[in-house]
Amino acid sequence: MARNPERRTALVDAAIEVLADEGARGLTFRAVDARAGVPVGTSSNYFTNRDDLFMQAAARITVRMTPDPAKVEEAMRPTPSRELVADLMRWLVQRMEDDRTGYLAMLELRLEATRRPALRNRLTRPVRANFDESARFHQEAGLPGDADAFLVLYLAMTGLLLEHFTLPGVLIGPENDLQAEATLNRLVGTVVTRVIPPS
Repeated sequence: MARNPERRTALVDAAIEVLADEGARGLTFRAVDARAGVPVGTSSNYFTNRDDLFMQAAARITVRMTPDPAKVEEAMRPTPSRELVADLMRWLVQRMEDDRTGYLAMLELRLEATRRPALRNRLTRPVRANFDESARFHQEAGLPGDADAFLVLYLAMTGLLLEHFTLPGVLIGPENDLQAEATLNRLVGTVVTRVIPPS
């Protein structure tokens, strides 16, 4: 197997783009090579098979979706409150929008995981670890809401993100970009207000 880490990362990022644009069925070595702009056969030198490619894409998406600790620290400067939780949830939506390709690829991987037990296990570990870490962070930061409130918030935001990125017209309708952004912000605020108690 080839050992150039920069090339490997570029190939995995290309695989993520293929997943987002063409779905799991479109994820082939040839498609990754074409998307990365490298000679045919390059990907097969870096990944043992398609399962390996799926696994590497899952790991890379997890890294891409993890927020910068310095930005987390900055976001947490205000006093813990329901309003801060709403701001954090809006930031979550913005981060997913900033890496729309990664988010859509993760949805594709989740669907593919229903047919590939090894991929399901590979995805479950980091997603569960992220959930546990976020729940612990919520509590230790003194944000309002107990463990059950955090769980409901997580589930509600997961659903909101799914609708927003796949069928935005369900929740937002045929509005212009500014109206859609305002509606999305209002929806996030509604979720937080209904789930998280006031400080």
